[in-house]
Amino acid sequence: MKKRVTIIDYGMGNILSVKNAIDYLGYKNQVTNDYKIIRNSELLILPGVGSFRDAMREIKKFEIDKAIKESVNKKGKILGICLGMQLLALSSVEDGNCKGIGLVPGKIVKLESIIKKKIPHIGFNSIKTDYFKGLFNGLEKNNFFYFVHSYFFLPQKTKQFKFSYCEYGKKFVSSYESSNICGTQFHPEKSQSNGLKLIKNFLK
Repeated sequence: MKKRVTIIDYGMGNILSVKNAIDYLGYKNQVTNDYKIIRNSELLILPGVGSFRDAMREIKKFEIDKAIKESVNKKGKILGICLGMQLLALSSVEDGNCKGIGLVPGKIVKLESIIKKKIPHIGFNSIKTDYFKGLFNGLEKNNFFYFVHSYFFLPQKTKQFKFSYCEYGKKFVSSYESSNICGTQFHPEKSQSNGLKLIKNFLK
């Protein structure tokens, strides 16, 4: 039996695009910022577009950070998308230093700090990984996904997470995953068949 998917709404996400993708895959879902629903959910998706600091302000207002941690501590699974992926990190330098939800060891830094190419990074780009389980189960090497971002995740050393990478001037982390915490810098909901396959892998 398929579990219901909870899409977290804090006012700054691609909610409709994500919901449409999950509807297409045939999973029941709900869009909410309700603390009790989030903390008791087994499958969470945290979308996001915009400022890290503004997003954390809204997340804390509804105590979504606490609810997410409660769910994850009970082995609930979460997928952060774009800004949502970044929010799961320890901190970000966007608009001044700001603490994140803190589930993934690493920080968010400016993309322009490592490259001299046009920012933001927008469009389809290939990702590389040696880990073809989890999110990338059934996908081939060098698949293309859709990006739009000006900041990226800089991980701390950890054996708990598997990473994929993208090259845009220089290499940066394009996704991370552990047993129940996942994040993609790219937008799987906008990445056609590859993105749908990745979302389905997460939900399974």
